Amino acid sequence: MSNIELKPACVFEQFARINQIPRPSKKEEKMIEFLREFGESRGLETKVDETGNVLIRKPATKGYENCPTLILQSHMDMVCEKLVDVDFDFDKDAIQTFVDGEWMRAKGTTLGADDGIGCAIELAVLDANDIEHGPLECVFTRDEETGLTGAEGMKPGFMTGDMLVNLDSEDEGQIFVSCAGGRNTTATFHFEKEEAPQGMFFMSAQIKGLIGGHSGDDINKKRANSIKLMARFLYQTQERYGLRLVQFNGGKLHNAIPRDAQAIFAVPADKKENVKADWNIYTAQAEEEYHVTEKNMQFIMESAEPAKVIKKEVSTRLIQALQGIHNGILAMCQDEEIAWLVETSSNLASVETKDSEITVLTSQRSNVMSALDNMAATIKATFQLAGAEVVQGDGYPAWKINPNSKLTKLTVDTYKKLFGKDPKVLGIHAGLECGLFSEKYPNLDMVSFGPTLRGVHSPDERLLIPTVDMVWRHLQEIMKGVRG
Repeated sequence: MSNIELKPACVFEQFARINQIPRPSKKEEKMIEFLREFGESRGLETKVDETGNVLIRKPATKGYENCPTLILQSHMDMVCEKLVDVDFDFDKDAIQTFVDGEWMRAKGTTLGADDGIGCAIELAVLDANDIEHGPLECVFTRDEETGLTGAEGMKPGFMTGDMLVNLDSEDEGQIFVSCAGGRNTTATFHFEKEEAPQGMFFMSAQIKGLIGGHSGDDINKKRANSIKLMARFLYQTQERYGLRLVQFNGGKLHNAIPRDAQAIFAVPADKKENVKADWNIYTAQAEEEYHVTEKNMQFIMESAEPAKVIKKEVSTRLIQALQGIHNGILAMCQDEEIAWLVETSSNLASVETKDSEITVLTSQRSNVMSALDNMAATIKATFQLAGAEVVQGDGYPAWKINPNSKLTKLTVDTYKKLFGKDPKVLGIHAGLECGLFSEKYPNLDMVSFGPTLRGVHSPDERLLIPTVDMVWRHLQEIMKGVRG
C-alpha cells in the first residue's frame, strides 16, 4: 500500500464519481443520464444522439474564441470481468478501488480505467475555470467494448470540430496515429443430446488463473488461451480413447484473451486412469510452455456426475475445429519502421454450451483490410468444414496514418517541450473509434493517447497514477496550442 498523491485531484475526483455508476457495455443508461445532468447543471450545451452518445460543448476562454474547435473523446462503457470467487454485480455495485504503490487497482474486478479515466479527464476539463482553450466538444461514446456501436451509430454532423484527441490509449509517452480494423466470427454447432454408451466414466477438467488481457494489445505477449489449452487436451483424449463431450465453456468477451475454461466429458471406464495420467503429463507440459508468462495457471480434474452427451459426430467436429483454427499472431507488419507491430491476428474468445447448441466466438484484427478479410475467411472456412453455422459481423475499419497531420505535430512538439524527450508515434493492433470516425468525418485530424494501463479487460487492470498528471499537463498544452 502507499500514500501516493492522487494528482491531479480534479481528475481522480471525477474518476471516483464515475466508478460509482454501473456502466457495462450496452447498459450505459445511468452513465448517459449522469453525463447529461453534468453538462446541463453547468449551463453547457449538452446533447444525446439516438444511439446514446453524449456531447457537451464548452465555449472558448477569452482570447481563444477564433481557434478551431477541438474534440476530446472517450468511451463511457467498461469491460466487466471479475475473479471467479468475487461476489460482485456490475449492474448495481460500485467499483472498489485501492492504491498499490504507484498503481490504482480494483478489488477483484476490472478497474474501469479503460476508458473511465479518459471520461474523468474530459469531465475535469469541463469543470475547470483555470484552463486556457478554444471551443471544445467533449464526446462520450457508448458500447465501445462490445462492437463500437456507439461510434458506428453516430451520424455525420453530431461532432463539428476540426481535430480530435481520443483518450483511450494505454501507454503514456506513446502517440497513436493509426489502429487495426476488426471483425467477429461466430460459429454455432447444433446438436441433440443422447444417453452415453454403457461403461463410460464422467470427468470434469478445468483450467483457470491465466492472465488473459486485451485480445489486440496483448496478443503478442505469449499469454496462454484457456480454450485453446483445453481443446488441445480434448483433441488428444478424443484421438486416443473416444471421448464423449457433455459441455465445454470458457471465456466471455470477444476482445479478451480467455482466462478460464471447463469441459465435462466421458471416457471408457477402463481408460480413466490413462486419462488422469495424460492430464498430469499435459499440464506439466503446458506449465513448461508458459513458465514465463503464466505463473499462476491452475489445472483441476475431478470426477463428474453422469449426464447426457452431445451427439458424437458434432462434438468430434467441434473439438477438431477448436484444435485446428488459428489463434494468436498470423503476421507482423512488413514496413521496416513498424516491423514490431502485429499486423494480423485472431483470438479464440469464448465457448458456451446451451441445451442444444455450442457457440464459439472469435475475433480477427488487422491493420490491412485485405488481410483482415483473409483472416476472417480462414476462421470461417475452418468452422464450415466442421459443419457449423457461421455468422460474421461487418466489423470496423482500420484508421490509416495521416502523414500531414497538424495535430500529430502539435502533440509531439508539446510533449517534447513539457518533458524534454520525444514521444513514440505509433500504430496499435487494437480497434479504436478513430477508425469509424475517419469514415464519417474523412477530414478530421486525430491522435490518441492516454495514461499507462496494464491488465486491461481483466481483474488485474491497473492504472499508473503518475502518468495521469503527465497526460493532464500534456492535454492542456495541446488545448492552448490549437490554432487556425
